[in-house]
Amino acid sequence: MKKYNFKAAIALLFTILVIFLSCKKEPVETLPVDPVPINLTTDQVALIASENSFALDIFKKVIENSAESENVIISPLSISSALSMTLNGASGATRDAMLDALRMKGLTPGIINNSYKDLTEALLSVDKRVLISIANSVWTENNFVVKKPFNDILAQYYNAESKSFDINDPLVPKQVNSWIESKTNGLIKNMIDQLDPNTVMLLINAIYFKGKWNSQFDKANTVQGLFYKPGGLTAQVPMMKQTSEFKIYNGEGFTLAEFPYGQGNFVMDLILPDDVNGIKSILALITDNSLKGWLNQMGERKTDLTIPRFKYGYKKELKDILAGMGMAIAFSDNADFSNISDISLLISFVLHQAFIETNEEGTEAAAATIVGISTTSMPVGP
Repeated sequence: MKKYNFKAAIALLFTILVIFLSCKKEPVETLPVDPVPINLTTDQVALIASENSFALDIFKKVIENSAESENVIISPLSISSALSMTLNGASGATRDAMLDALRMKGLTPGIINNSYKDLTEALLSVDKRVLISIANSVWTENNFVVKKPFNDILAQYYNAESKSFDINDPLVPKQVNSWIESKTNGLIKNMIDQLDPNTVMLLINAIYFKGKWNSQFDKANTVQGLFYKPGGLTAQVPMMKQTSEFKIYNGEGFTLAEFPYGQGNFVMDLILPDDVNGIKSILALITDNSLKGWLNQMGERKTDLTIPRFKYGYKKELKDILAGMGMAIAFSDNADFSNISDISLLISFVLHQAFIETNEEGTEAAAATIVGISTTSMPVGP
């Protein structure tokens, strides 16, 4: 009997100890309340400048190639990430053309790779209030042999997962879509339906973002309001409202406002034309230099803010747009991707898909880009 009581006492003591251990308070982490500066190297500054130039150029090209009433959303970072991975396989005139299209002339693949790696690490860790993930992968057909240095670069600098596929397997598109969906929190779905029989490689980037406003909206203040669409049409939409201090710049014919997420390292910049049909004229004004100037001239002002709650997705094949931006050779039989394989290859497609939802709490967004690599003639045999 005493032995039983001793065991019970030991068991009770252990339970109490576990409870005490589980109740031990962890030190509370103090998070920054202001943006945290990221120290940039000269190479990183050059890459960011190239990225900004590419972002505005390709956005305008996509707008030009879309219907007037169509909502457009793209992630230039996702597009350039996938193409930068592909760039490592290019050589000669093809590499030069891709650098030109990406607005990266004067940068070497080594500089681009190193800068991407360091900047990605900084983006992922700079604000713990914001959830952001950047995933890359390279999918290789089972019968296609890739040069080891190419795969090594993608793994080292882009943390690219290595996948394989059988081009004759009808489930491959589903497998690719599943990977993309898992990396974008389910926001990017059903990206591809089928693959051309000549496809030997897929280079994929996927980005996911979720940030809460630094100054959130009260849902009780959201009301139906008038939204002006192209062509003079209007619609009743839910309008979020608040009055707070925001950075504002009043330009000629527009107002630019900035709304931070978390501690302010990530922001949404919105441009509102004075004219309800003035979006086209505003787009023509936006360049890398002009945008920098506007942002530098912003000042904090008490602002009566009304913006629509919105959600939409967009998918676009970018082959023709990128060809028009200077890299047409990469899509032709004259392409040189000899750093991937000694077999003649070309880029067969560049598919991009993006999604955004903005509400009273903040913004959730995602994007993915697939670069398809194919043989220039017959599929590779066993």
